[in-house]
Amino acid sequence: MAKRKKYIQRALVIILVLIGVNIAAAYFHGRWDLTAEKRYTLTSGTKQLLRQLNSPVDIEVFLKGDYPASFKQLAQSTQELLDEFREYGKQNIRVTFINPGQGLSDSSRMKFFGELTAQGIMPFNMKVQEDANESYSEKLIFPGALVHYKGKTIGVNLLKNQGGQDPLQTMNSSEALLEYQFANAISKLQEEKKPLVGYMLGHGESLGAEVYDALTTLQSGYGLDTLTLQSVPAIPQDFNIILFAKPAAAFSDQDKLKIDQYVMNGGKVLWFLDETNAAMDSLHQRSEFLAFDRGLNLEDLLFRYGVRINQDLVQDLQSDIVPLVVGNVGNRPQIQPVPFPYFPMLTPTGAHPIVKNMDMVLSRFVSSMDTVKAEGVKKTILLTTSRSSRRVRIPAQVSWDIVKTKPNIREYREQHIPAAVLLEGRFTSLFRNRLDQATMAAFQQASGHPFRETADTANKMIVVSDGDLIANAVSRKDGPLQMGINEFNPGFAFANKEFFLNCLEYLSGKSGIMESRNKELALRLLDTEKIKKEKTKWQAICFLVPIGLVLLFAMVFQFVRQRKFAE
Repeated sequence: MAKRKKYIQRALVIILVLIGVNIAAAYFHGRWDLTAEKRYTLTSGTKQLLRQLNSPVDIEVFLKGDYPASFKQLAQSTQELLDEFREYGKQNIRVTFINPGQGLSDSSRMKFFGELTAQGIMPFNMKVQEDANESYSEKLIFPGALVHYKGKTIGVNLLKNQGGQDPLQTMNSSEALLEYQFANAISKLQEEKKPLVGYMLGHGESLGAEVYDALTTLQSGYGLDTLTLQSVPAIPQDFNIILFAKPAAAFSDQDKLKIDQYVMNGGKVLWFLDETNAAMDSLHQRSEFLAFDRGLNLEDLLFRYGVRINQDLVQDLQSDIVPLVVGNVGNRPQIQPVPFPYFPMLTPTGAHPIVKNMDMVLSRFVSSMDTVKAEGVKKTILLTTSRSSRRVRIPAQVSWDIVKTKPNIREYREQHIPAAVLLEGRFTSLFRNRLDQATMAAFQQASGHPFRETADTANKMIVVSDGDLIANAVSRKDGPLQMGINEFNPGFAFANKEFFLNCLEYLSGKSGIMESRNKELALRLLDTEKIKKEKTKWQAICFLVPIGLVLLFAMVFQFVRQRKFAE
């Protein structure tokens, strides 16, 4: 009886200890990320964002259902990431995985799919074969999520469009950007006041259908207003960023003084400049034209800040296509897409968060750039040409004839010519020691700000030597397309829009969130040749070793048991 009571007491103690451990684990627990690339570790900016949540964030992920293995892997990675979000956001992070369209009628399903598309979640059209004897059918997958916060909703695309990459690499890049996508969406929903962007006018800047997508993109995430530079005594510091989109007329010294003092007082500038008059419209009208300097008169200003746009055009063997008439079949012209060297596909370079894990960017008649000495200014090259490019000095004859002959590879020897540069640091004014006291006093009275010869604090700006990089094609059938889409190849979008948004977000001060773009997941692939050679060996090992271990354990257990009872 005493022995039985002792066993019951031990059992009760064990049960109480287990209950206590579980209760303690609910409140106090640790997590260790043992992966080499810290796959499951959130950045400090994301942790701070989640800890500061004061209302629930509801996340609906549309990755539930019978999907291929790659999409199941993306769903698993998303689940793991959002579990980590819960560790810091606690009860304010609520996640639901949904099979989009399940249980809905055809009309309701199409309406729901339309709503997802309107939120920016792009469908992925996948061909599936349900039975070996049946033909393939198409199935729409929406690899995205809706994030809800205080009555506001934003869509998140979980699958990146990475043209030209291996599908495994595409999925790997998508997983690496998951933290940034969700953290950036939550950050945008929390904003009580959107950063204000000034779209600058007065020098022939684009303001028509060709920048429809850029203006729409700005309006969706930022406050947007236009500003004619000549109409104001100074650029208001209320603007967080000012944007110059392909100006065509020369800047006066008075114009440059306003820009310069805006920068000296902490204003951010995003430049998309064409130093030459080269444009696709010219080739539409005739087979050739002369490209010459546009004469923007910005050389001294940009040089003082640390960069120079050269008087040339870049040609690249890695270029986008244009349709060319190569012959006639009967009475109809035979049209064939051919690469046009003046349309380089720019490559993101380095590990800066603006361009990390980003696809190529489409450009049109881009000029080369050089960084120059500017004390206290750090220069980071963001976009370059490929390993096979060259520069053509202007004035230069631009003609369709260049695509009619095979290019001589030996002439394309230059590598990684810069086309976009980030400048960071304490800039020095172009007008330092150039203005008299009366002029400085007049500017101070007109602008309401003192004239500064150097910036008080570190500032940043981005200079891109292609004004068409944020322009969009205009289709006769569909109207304005998304920037980065070639109207002759509308099935694929380059990363122009992503680059544009990343530049805006970095300049507007979201560097803490953008830090998560630096995450890189190693893609550890199996050796396919080794798999073929050693397939049978490893199958036998995987089948026989577990059985052998079980038998060995049984034999040892039986042997110990016999020895014990024999004694």
